[in-house]
Order: sequence, then C-alpha cells, then structure tokens
Amino acid sequence: MKIYDISQELLSSKVFDGDPIPRTRRVKSMEDGELYNLTELSMCVHNGTHIDAPRHFIRDGADVASVSLERTVGFAFVAECECDITASVAGEILARARSLNPSAALRLLIKGNAVLLIDGARVFAEEGVCLVGVESQSVGDENAPMAVHIILLESEVVLLEGLRLNEVGEGVYFLAAQPLSIKNSDGAPTRAILIEGLC
Repeated sequence: MKIYDISQELLSSKVFDGDPIPRTRRVKSMEDGELYNLTELSMCVHNGTHIDAPRHFIRDGADVASVSLERTVGFAFVAECECDITASVAGEILARARSLNPSAALRLLIKGNAVLLIDGARVFAEEGVCLVGVESQSVGDENAPMAVHIILLESEVVLLEGLRLNEVGEGVYFLAAQPLSIKNSDGAPTRAILIEGLC
C-alpha cells in the first residue's frame, strides 16, 4: 500500500486571482516565554486544495457541511488528459474508468492541462459522477468558470480543485478527500490523499 498526498501546502499554494491570500500569525510563542505556541490562520475557503459546495454558485445550494462524505471517499480514477474535455472525451474517460473498476468511475480526477467544457460537464453530470477533481484552482475555463460549475453543482457533483497529481499515474486509487465541516460555507480546505493497492 502506498499513500500519495495530492494536496497543496496551504501557505505556498496557488491562489485564484482576486481571492485572499492565506496567512498565519503567531498568537503565542514559546520563544517569547509562553507555555505553548498558538497560531491564527486567515484564509479564503477556496485557497489551496479545496472542495466547492453547491452554495458556491447556487444561491440556496447546500453548504459544505452538508456534502455527503460518501462522495469524497471511495475508489477514484485518475485520468491523464492534456486536451479540452468535450462530451466525447468525457465519455472516453468514463469508459476507461469503468473498464478497470466501475466504482472508480464515480470519482474522476483529471491530471494534466485539461479544461472541462460545458458538454463534457453535462456528460459527467448525466452519468452519475459524484466527484470531479482537477489540478487547476477552478474546474472549467478559469476565465469563465460559472457555467461548468453550475452544471455540476446542480447535479450534486462535488468539485475538488487545486490537486497535485504529478506523482500519480493514470489508474484506480482509493480517494480520501474530506472537507472541513464549516456550516453555511460555500467551500472548505481539504487534505486529499490517494491510496494505491486497495483495489
């Protein structure tokens, strides 16, 4: 069994243009004679590796605390892709996943410089995918991400963004990507891992 940490380190993570930058402040320090160290964290819930809840783009959508952990934990398929994900490419990704492990086709992690297009997002939503993960800080075109987000989030597809898949090859893994439980939040930071050798 091998465990891959596919998360970004938070303070050095890439930040989506316009989002607050994560920062820490030492509140208590043993170097200053305190009995313990204590750190305050300030950040956006979409910094680093994170999950988007439906509320991110849907006014009355579910918050991140309501996201079912069954969607974020289980077998997943890492698909290597360096092209736009159209409907036909989405179908090919699903076919590759299902040929290896049908359960893995429920959670898809896209490795590479792929952009999920609207018709590809519709295929994933219609085929019952419950999680889509990407290496960029936003699923879909970063210049116009709203349409892809809405298609997926309206179908309760969990979005896992800001992954680091450079050490992972295409194939089936066990994914654990539980978000922090933050009531009324539109997203949450996530320490995502892949486990090789459980399938």
